[in-house]
Amino acid sequence: MNQDIRAPRVLLIDQNGEKQGVMPTSAALEAAEEAGMDLVQIVSTSEPPVCKILDYGKFRFQEQKKKAEARKRQKVVELKEIKLRPNIDTHDYEVKAKAMHRFFDEGDKVKVTLRFRGREMAHPELGMKLLNKVQADFEEIAKVEYAPRMEGRQMIMILAPK
Repeated sequence: MNQDIRAPRVLLIDQNGEKQGVMPTSAALEAAEEAGMDLVQIVSTSEPPVCKILDYGKFRFQEQKKKAEARKRQKVVELKEIKLRPNIDTHDYEVKAKAMHRFFDEGDKVKVTLRFRGREMAHPELGMKLLNKVQADFEEIAKVEYAPRMEGRQMIMILAPK
């Protein structure tokens, strides 16, 4: 900006956005001074570098506002967890399914954890059957990101909203 521009010649764009052509840096600085604004190097990689006459403080403020607006609009996807047991009752399953629907509506991923205790470990097919039911119930609104898999005493599956 201003005196820090090292190129001998620059392509000048005035405060109205009109091209003024290629000129010596000193002439561009004088034009910026006349306008009461700053000379800011916009594109340094081109030959000659592109410089624009603008109010640098206002320019920085607008850039900060754009970045803040972009941060405000972005959605951080969270991983929510639903814990089930292999012999879950129908009403309990419906309550968990309702919570999963809410998570998908909010745009979050859901980790379904099926915990086996004691003698339940002898029947992992019951757990697989339950996770297949979850997968079938949510296949129109969610896709399987991590297929059902045994990890120690629990079976895990991750679903993501479509």
